[in-house]
Amino acid sequence: MPTVHDWINNPLAVVDGLFAQSNSSPDWEKKVVEYFKEKLKLNDAHTWVPSLNDVPLYYLKPNSLVKFRCMVQDMFDPEFFMGVYETNDLTSNSKQVKCGKYKDITVGGQVDFNSRNTVTSERQTFYCVPIPGESQWAKESYAGTSQARVVPSTSYVPNRHKRSYEEDDEMDTQPQQLKDVSQGTQSSAESHGNTEPKRQETEAPSHDSSSAHCTSSLDLNFPLPGEKGPACLVKVYEDWDGFKLNDMLEVFGILSVDPALSVIADEREASSLLDPTEVTETVEEQRVHSPPPSLVPRLHMLYAQPLVHNNPLLPSSAPENNGDHLSSVLGELASVRAELHTYLTHVLMGDSLAAEYLILHLISNVYSRRDVLPLGKFTLNLSGCPHSSPYTEHLYKVIQQLVPSSYRLCMSLHNMNNQRMVPRKDYTANRLVSGTLQLANNTSLFLDETQLEQGQLDATGVRNITALGNLISWQKVDYDFNYHQMEFPCNINVLITSEGRSLLPSDSQVNLRPTLNPPNLEEYLSAVQVAQVPSQFNKYRIYLSGARALNYTISDEITKAVEEDFVEMRKDDPQSMSAEDLHRLLVVARLLSLSHGQNTLSRDGWMKAKQLEALRISRTQQQKSLSGNEP
Repeated sequence: MPTVHDWINNPLAVVDGLFAQSNSSPDWEKKVVEYFKEKLKLNDAHTWVPSLNDVPLYYLKPNSLVKFRCMVQDMFDPEFFMGVYETNDLTSNSKQVKCGKYKDITVGGQVDFNSRNTVTSERQTFYCVPIPGESQWAKESYAGTSQARVVPSTSYVPNRHKRSYEEDDEMDTQPQQLKDVSQGTQSSAESHGNTEPKRQETEAPSHDSSSAHCTSSLDLNFPLPGEKGPACLVKVYEDWDGFKLNDMLEVFGILSVDPALSVIADEREASSLLDPTEVTETVEEQRVHSPPPSLVPRLHMLYAQPLVHNNPLLPSSAPENNGDHLSSVLGELASVRAELHTYLTHVLMGDSLAAEYLILHLISNVYSRRDVLPLGKFTLNLSGCPHSSPYTEHLYKVIQQLVPSSYRLCMSLHNMNNQRMVPRKDYTANRLVSGTLQLANNTSLFLDETQLEQGQLDATGVRNITALGNLISWQKVDYDFNYHQMEFPCNINVLITSEGRSLLPSDSQVNLRPTLNPPNLEEYLSAVQVAQVPSQFNKYRIYLSGARALNYTISDEITKAVEEDFVEMRKDDPQSMSAEDLHRLLVVARLLSLSHGQNTLSRDGWMKAKQLEALRISRTQQQKSLSGNEP
């Protein structure tokens, strides 16, 4: 069984063995990565590797192989470390050349800093957090596939995570940290931990702007308020330019939680206070970049699998590699779509048209960009939602049960004026302070505008509304770097619920028209959800992710027919069909085809899309004449 193999329990032995066999050949580093890649491919061996997402830190063996499903929240500056060092064994008066890669702490004698065998190498550090807004069903499904067997570590005291790092100073002996040749430390970025690390599974603080400049205490910098879970400093040794901010990854690496990291960081802060000229980092930067390992463990990356999505019910690799799996999904697509449509119709109190558009919204995806225009996005505004009712909260819970990641943003005046939505650069601590809109691709963002009351938006509120508008229109967020803004493209599904037409832009507005009027709304919606068995929910989840992953094309014949139809529609009244209307119609036709499992547009599909849009526009115009609001 893989769990008894040394490559999981003691991966450093494998690394040191390949290093010893290398005879200074640089190929040994590639052999290490290939060794673990091959091991992880065999017989689902990756399921035997414990996950930091599921297993408490104190149950994991230090220096063992673990995995972490995460998002890259920040990228620190590159750091230097001793890739090869030489030790002197004072008892036997012998010298030994050792590997310093994938380690924070030296072992085996006194380091000889003057040795000719010393090799200084470079690595990158990513600050990684659990995927923001990941649904509980997704977490439980991932944990359910794990075959890892862990017991409380005998070499890592379970209650250590509850102690302040200063208490570790009482230990008489500590392993020596790997030293940089010039500075006498393992890396230029490793420095000080926080004086209040007593939270292991710390909740993310609220993103109020009033606390945005507070760096005196360490928080885990989660993008969403109320999030729980571990954060990790991931040490990357190869090809770090291939990773981007906000990437979703499953990282396989060697866990480093040695308390000596906190002790040395503590000593470095003390020395920096005595002689500030000796260090280049501020105290705030040292706190952020070298937090206590009991709170933010180090993970030395051996291999990282980019996650195209985080739906545990589908393979995580790119869609083109999952042809067979998607084909099997398509076999049931028509029946599952009909069942999902019926379910959403009940949720939307009998409104089948709104249910149709909600399905199209849930499978929408930015598949390409033409200049600055994101192609494929489909922001939906469900208007006509009751203001003083828990309906939108229940609707969000339905969405949460269907998608892998989501977040409901209540657009109350207080939230708009106080919540930090756009990430900003903190130059004092040299880190990117996260914001609500720092989300992974394919996250469903539920904007509840029914919570917005009368009042005045201040400067922060105006900036937040502008940021939401830019996200919807251009699928980008402009991060705040104080002296300039930097665009970060994204791929986030935005659903807006509102009483009247939303004050935010949208690609399509559907006015909710209920045909049911249950006496007790909460009981009705609860009964609708309870009626769906878990296996049925799993079908819906596979369907939505599968339809989103399908490729789509339009033949030359259909393109010509659409062009002719466009000319015909404008013949009698040129104002009746603009270029923007045609674009929306093409988006609806694409999503309608994909929702039925068809990866190309047919004449029948085009006619159905036209009929659907005609129904929606007719309803919107009727609502406009009744209420006097804009469509």
